[in-house]
Amino acid sequence: MANEEAPAGVVPNGNGAKASLSVLAQYVKDLSFESPGAPGSLRGRDKAPGIAINVNVSANPLSDKEFDVNLSLSAKASGESDVMFNVELIYGGVFRIEGFPQEHMLPLLFIECPRLLFPFARQIIAEATRNGGFPPLMLDPIDFAQMFQQKLADDQAKAKMS
Repeated sequence: MANEEAPAGVVPNGNGAKASLSVLAQYVKDLSFESPGAPGSLRGRDKAPGIAINVNVSANPLSDKEFDVNLSLSAKASGESDVMFNVELIYGGVFRIEGFPQEHMLPLLFIECPRLLFPFARQIIAEATRNGGFPPLMLDPIDFAQMFQQKLADDQAKAKMS
């Protein structure tokens, strides 16, 4: 008997049912690019600007099996005393998640789903900064598992303080 492999995104869950994670849609929910000092901010500089990057993930159920996951990215580049650019993106995806145990839902929503969205959001940020007259900002890969663990630790610390 041939060893059957599950289709991509489908994982046997041990009880005969197939667990699956499917991307139903991806979309730009909000995109903003500001270059308040242009054209002066576009001139060459002796040293690289400081760039502050913020990342956030949120997830909302649409139904029992469908979830809206939003990856929020912002990057602000500053020179000595001026803001060169500020770019903000909320990139969303609608995911169908079926057959996974309940304890796997939060890691799926806050690690796997944003990991699938990130390459597309990264490209949008790079194109926005390039179209704004700057070199494309290529964000480094993000460790969503570490972000999730940090959020759990922060939530536990807040619960102990209450």
